[in-house]
Amino acid sequence: MKITFTFLALVLLLSCLSKVEKNTSTVTASPSKAQQIADLKANGFEIFDYYDNDIQDTVIMQKYFLAFLNTGPNRSQDEEEATKIQRGHRTHLGRMYKLGYADISGPLEDSLGITQGITIYNVPNLATADSLVRLDPAVQSGKLVVDIKPLWAGKGFALR
Repeated sequence: MKITFTFLALVLLLSCLSKVEKNTSTVTASPSKAQQIADLKANGFEIFDYYDNDIQDTVIMQKYFLAFLNTGPNRSQDEEEATKIQRGHRTHLGRMYKLGYADISGPLEDSLGITQGITIYNVPNLATADSLVRLDPAVQSGKLVVDIKPLWAGKGFALR
């Protein structure tokens, strides 16, 4: 009995001394509002901020660019060409999102059939948004035309 107890005590002790993995992940603190404001301004973004008493925090408003992708004049592609253009269009939008230029995009249900989709560009100015949206194969082919409008929104607010 004494040997069994000693053996169990030794096993328990060794199991407690087993290698403990250290958490090596680092938690990076979010930059302060002042730092966010300074960074946005340094990168050429138009912003303003205000203090919201309801949430007890500073809200940063940023100018984004909302691109309306409207029906273009050239819609007579055969099925193969239309598929190729659509594939290029989706690839372009995915690249814009991956690179951080576009925050959201997708088709739009328009009962008039004029606006086919939207993309919200997170870039400093209209010229940049315009040049990026014109890289889209669907725009280049004339299948879509673009109308871009400024959109002010709270920085960091999520869709619900």
